[in-house]
Amino acid sequence: MSRIVKEMLVKYSRLAHERGLTAAFGGNLSVLFNGKIFIKATGSVMGELTQEQIAIIDLDGNVLSLVKPSSEWKLHVEGYKRRGDIRAIVHLHPPYSIVASTLLSEELPIITPEAEIYLKKIPIAEFKPAGSWELAKETAKYIEHYDAVILQNHGIVTVGKSLREAYYKAELVEESAKLWYLKEKGKQII
Repeated sequence: MSRIVKEMLVKYSRLAHERGLTAAFGGNLSVLFNGKIFIKATGSVMGELTQEQIAIIDLDGNVLSLVKPSSEWKLHVEGYKRRGDIRAIVHLHPPYSIVASTLLSEELPIITPEAEIYLKKIPIAEFKPAGSWELAKETAKYIEHYDAVILQNHGIVTVGKSLREAYYKAELVEESAKLWYLKEKGKQII
């Protein structure tokens, strides 16, 4: 079964890279399975990810594999501890969401019915240093109540009962950010 978990992580990591939701070494996905977190290894590229580049840690952050987890492992640990109903976390660096985080302060307006149904609200978390416990706790504060959050100047985090669900919520956040941005640009043209 852990092989299937790794296959899914590879599939959705590559998909995120192909769709332009992250670049270079950025972003990381995880799955909580049998009390263990399967997460992208540090230094790996999502567009080239292999099963051998999936790290395994426990809910205390102890490394259980030969490869080290992403520097954002704390964000994933804290998310799973705060939400017992989730089994996957997606952290990506999509461009429109990052731009929106520099122009908005509290939340991204929701434009489409689909985003309203699946996300309800997209809050924007205050900037905290990447890989820090401060970022993990700030993110978890929102993830406790919502399935998506934009991290100021950094990216997005979405959660779900499956990796598929968490991933497609990430696409919805980026679509929402893009539509909002285009709407704002349209106002300037008129």
